[in-house]
Amino acid sequence: MSNDNTNKPIIEWNSFPFMDFPRKSILLVIFLFFMGYILWNIAVVNWEQPLYYVLGVLILFIGVAPYFVSTKYEFYEHHLLIRYPIVKVEKKYTDYGSFYVDKKGLMLSTFKQVSRLDAFRGQSIRFSKDQSEREAIIAFLSEKLIKL
Repeated sequence: MSNDNTNKPIIEWNSFPFMDFPRKSILLVIFLFFMGYILWNIAVVNWEQPLYYVLGVLILFIGVAPYFVSTKYEFYEHHLLIRYPIVKVEKKYTDYGSFYVDKKGLMLSTFKQVSRLDAFRGQSIRFSKDQSEREAIIAFLSEKLIKL
């Protein structure tokens, strides 16, 4: 993969839903504590299996982990770079066949049409709170994915 990280990204932004949406974040934390309490009562109190509690809580938190971390998106001429606190994902535009937009972001799909496998094979991109990059990134990806 060509590494033009020394060049400035064409489009870049940060997304941190936990800090951007405080009311939803409070509700999510309350929900997670509630689910932890229910899991405790089922797994430890009723079944006497604390391992199931640990596994249940782990699965629950892994599912919502992206909401709690800051993510930086950088779009270069030939690839995109997604930086999480620990992991960096770098992909070429040629890996994707299409994209579609929803109200909170967009999904880069490895297929030419919408597929149920997009959640597993595609790449989810969250917009920032103000979505100032929305129109620019849609135009940019439209150009990149049509040229392929």
